[in-house]
Amino acid sequence: MPHVAGRPSGAHVAVRGLSHVYRRSDGPVLSDIGFTAEPGEIVALLGRSGCGKSTLLHMVSGLSMPTAGEVVINGNAVRGPSPRWVMMFQAPSLYPWMTVAQNAALGLRFARRMHEARARIPEVLDLVDLGGFADRNAQELSGGQQQRVALARSLAPKPEVLLLDEPFSALDAFTRRNLQQDVRKIARGLGLTLLIVTHDVGEAVRMADRVLVLDAHPGRVASDTRITLTDADRNGGNDAFQREHTRLMQTYSDIAQVPGGNLT
Repeated sequence: MPHVAGRPSGAHVAVRGLSHVYRRSDGPVLSDIGFTAEPGEIVALLGRSGCGKSTLLHMVSGLSMPTAGEVVINGNAVRGPSPRWVMMFQAPSLYPWMTVAQNAALGLRFARRMHEARARIPEVLDLVDLGGFADRNAQELSGGQQQRVALARSLAPKPEVLLLDEPFSALDAFTRRNLQQDVRKIARGLGLTLLIVTHDVGEAVRMADRVLVLDAHPGRVASDTRITLTDADRNGGNDAFQREHTRLMQTYSDIAQVPGGNLT
């Protein structure tokens, strides 16, 4: 993949004493969560549905505010969304009547930096392997290609932190695997700090430097596991990958209190 000029540096992310309650009668969704992500580090938030991991990511992004605690990025408390920290969702949410290039430029439009689009959009489309698709209509693309457009849109403002909320879960296994590998490579090449929400143990092992396993009711960080694999060992077809997968699966199973065979 080509290198993009103007490489950003990843930011330090600190989540401090974060708790959240939607309704008092239901109790807290998240309770006293604290962790850090170093600049350029890839951290997965792994947990079953209902453990609050997506809620946590929304609060890191500034789309929601916690009941207590704070998120601090490079020393600045997060008070709302910013082009410095960008969220990518499960659905690509493209405008079907726009071209690939126009969709990819929306991140710059929202950041009021459309003057950068002429130079920046070809760069990010090349980065996500869509260099020849700029003038194609978004609705003509496959699901995997549409997610690549969403990734290009997220990268266009040169964020320091990229937040992924299960963006590959609706894709077929082959497409999902390719995107997992490519996103890790892109994040590494750009020096981005990356937080990814997933319920897939294999995805966490393939992509993350560290995996935080969340318990539920209320959501809390129950385990912090470092993944000790080289990039070459992350494709899943070797003993080193299987050892890490088994180790994390056991941790996840113990915390989630379900048989390991029920987890991916």
